[in-house]
Amino acid sequence: MNRDLTLFVQKKPPLLVVEDSNEDFEAVQRFLQRSPLTIPIQRCVNGEQALAFLYRTGNYSDRQKFPRPGLILLDLNLPGTDGREVLRRIKEDDNLKTIPVVVFTTSDNPKDIDDCYRYGVNSYIVKPINFEQLKRDVQTLVNYWFEVTTLPERSED
Repeated sequence: MNRDLTLFVQKKPPLLVVEDSNEDFEAVQRFLQRSPLTIPIQRCVNGEQALAFLYRTGNYSDRQKFPRPGLILLDLNLPGTDGREVLRRIKEDDNLKTIPVVVFTTSDNPKDIDDCYRYGVNSYIVKPINFEQLKRDVQTLVNYWFEVTTLPERSED
């Protein structure tokens, strides 16, 4: 059987990382670059920027340059509008709520975990302090969301 494998190659949707820590963002970015998958990454450093990105306002109005993400990796403790509010706004908006959101935070507070699931988060991961565990968690996250699952079709609203 001779099958054209290029038929199965799909362009991966972008990952939006909402993270104020340069160190944490660079670690995630470094692990993603080592992945065999090519995943475009966009970054926002606070909640206001993330909402502007998602609603395509201000500097993010160019739909070609800032396409809708296929997955959002969201820190909770952001300056200004925090991750809890960003999550709540995403999951209350009919045009955004189908985008999977993974909270990736240092908080292991049961109230934060409970609140995020009540708002509709798709997964909650406490950032490990151990470098090797962080690497494994990021790789598992990428494999799960970009290889195992089927992400929803992205509307360009």
